[in-house]
Amino acid sequence: MFAEAIGGWFTNSLALLADAGHMFTDVAAMSLTLFAFWFASRPATSKKTYGYYRLEILAAFVNGVALVLLSLWIIFEAVGRWQSPPEIKGFHLLFIAAGGLAVNIVSAVLLHSGHSHDLNMRGAFLHVMGDLLGSVAAIAAGVLILSLGWMWADALSSILISSIIIVGAWRLILESVNVLLEGTPSHINLSAVEEAIVATDGVKGIHDLHIWTISSGIDALSVHISHDESVIHSDLLVAVRDKLHTGFGIDHLTIQMETMNLETEAVYICETGTKCFEPSIRHKSAFTQ
Repeated sequence: MFAEAIGGWFTNSLALLADAGHMFTDVAAMSLTLFAFWFASRPATSKKTYGYYRLEILAAFVNGVALVLLSLWIIFEAVGRWQSPPEIKGFHLLFIAAGGLAVNIVSAVLLHSGHSHDLNMRGAFLHVMGDLLGSVAAIAAGVLILSLGWMWADALSSILISSIIIVGAWRLILESVNVLLEGTPSHINLSAVEEAIVATDGVKGIHDLHIWTISSGIDALSVHISHDESVIHSDLLVAVRDKLHTGFGIDHLTIQMETMNLETEAVYICETGTKCFEPSIRHKSAFTQ
């Protein structure tokens, strides 16, 4: 980050300054990511029964917003430079950008294994990929400046890479917001889950089906299942859980069993046969003799 910031000032290259700016957000993003991982590992409490898993999602959301804002600022600066390109030292630009590319390749390799299933890691990975592409764009700008004297190539490379970063960051923001709003995870088809449960032997119907994400890689489901009296609860529960685990990778389940012929009905609530209250709607299964 410091090398590219100093190099950008020395060479008068917006591409290098943009890359340094992205690296600055990397420092903040990595720190935020590490803090979120550390804090999320704290045990659940009576006031935070899910623990602090959601901090990872909040960190991913902040990273996405920071990337978009920084990229928009770079585009704004690049447009101004496009109209009146300054003199840029192409050789120094090329040399410093090559060093930045080498560092970013190493960082991207280290983060690649965890970015596909963790939003927080994906945010960090996107930062590094943005820097990597920024280094490539800066190298291309350096080549064009040295070979053809196109000073505007520096501004063009900044605009292109910032646009690419905005697309990835916007997706990260949308996914983070979906988790915070407890929306259905994007990789899970709600209709397919419903069909799989209903197709289980003994299931007559379901309602109040909800699927949401607690944190990256932790999906939860709650559902009410209606079944015949002849069905053994424990056997049906095992069958449904196996289907949800093998077919959709959902293990955090809350399932309420309801017998088909024990529908709600009007009943009298009496105290030891001496006094009866007004009829009310209750479930038979809630009463004992």
